[in-house]
Amino acid sequence: MNILLSRAHYPVTVLGPGRRIGLWTQGCGIGCAGCVSRDTWSPSQDRAIPVEEVVAWCDAVEGPVDGITISGGEPFDQPAALEELLRRLHDWRGGRAIDLLCYSGRSQAALRSRFGHLLERLDAVIPGPFVAQLAPGLKWRGSTNQELVPLSPLGHERYDHEIDAPADRTRLQVSMRGDTVYQIGVPRPGDLEALERALARRGVAYTEASWRS
Repeated sequence: MNILLSRAHYPVTVLGPGRRIGLWTQGCGIGCAGCVSRDTWSPSQDRAIPVEEVVAWCDAVEGPVDGITISGGEPFDQPAALEELLRRLHDWRGGRAIDLLCYSGRSQAALRSRFGHLLERLDAVIPGPFVAQLAPGLKWRGSTNQELVPLSPLGHERYDHEIDAPADRTRLQVSMRGDTVYQIGVPRPGDLEALERALARRGVAYTEASWRS
């Protein structure tokens, strides 16, 4: 089975505890105003990749992995592929304490109603649309309406004490692939403009920015 995947990155240190693998799905039918990941909205079929290749990439990561964060895009727009991915990740992690955290623009109630079988395979979920008027949010969250919901014993161990935690000072990572600059994390209002100015001082200029489109 294929999944539409925008990109994968390791290490991610701003979207959950520890050193993590980040997976961003491609395609989002929600389209929150002010979204900083608009490049992941279109369900481009040229982003299709077999799920087993994604897990093989995770297995090849060199370095400690404390968890995997799945974002997008909207992961739950691909429920069958997401289920297959989570099943294979469960098999891959075995007895290791590698937590699975997923973001969704859908409400917790909607997820429990339609995708309860997928929540059973996650250790935590951050549900809810990004609302620009409610930014910034708490730790790992873009706006104050977004919750952090532990879903398993490992999830409660990792996340219970983070539910009401304020955002860290370090909210962003920067990654480059070819001529493309990616920001990883949950920016506050004004952070991306500040990042653009900082990159310009180092001779890196944007020809376009998806978060401004």
